[in-house]
Formats: sequence, C-alpha cells, structure tokens
Amino acid sequence: MTGTGTGTAPSGVPATSGGSAAPAAAGASGDLAASGAWCDRCGEPADGGGHAACRAARELEPPRFCARCRRRMKVQVLPVGWAAVCVEHGELRG
Repeated sequence: MTGTGTGTAPSGVPATSGGSAAPAAAGASGDLAASGAWCDRCGEPADGGGHAACRAARELEPPRFCARCRRRMKVQVLPVGWAAVCVEHGELRG
C-alpha cells in the first residue's frame, strides 16, 4: 500500500504545514464552488445539487469539512469569529 499519507492533497498539490491554503473569504461567503470540490458544511460533492440549506447555514456557522480534501476540521468558535483547522491544509478564520 504505497501512496497513502504521502503529504499531498488528492489533487496532487503538496500539503502545507500551516497557514491558510484557501482564502477565508471563499468559505465565509457561502460560495461552495469557489472554495473547493467538497461542501464545507455537509462534506458532500459541491457540484451536486441540494446545497441551498448549506449555503444558508454557512452565513451564520463556521465550516465543518475541508472544501479541498473533505476531512472533518477542528472548529473553534471565538467571540470575534471562528477558526477551523484542517490537518492537511491548515487554518481558516472567519
């Protein structure tokens, strides 16, 4: 089983060890297509239909899944916003 855990994202992009790999504004605006291949709220493919509820919820909630790799993120709600961390792609803030 070679190739698992090699430090690259499924798209072949090298993994980052910190910082935001995607702009925080992409997920914060609720625009699923701009933020990646996966819905950052439900974790399902972003190009599939039925994400109207996800877009509406993302106006008030932080993302729960990484839009680039579909991993569940560690989310912390702060008094001034939120911070979500993907182990592969780093931190997003909103």
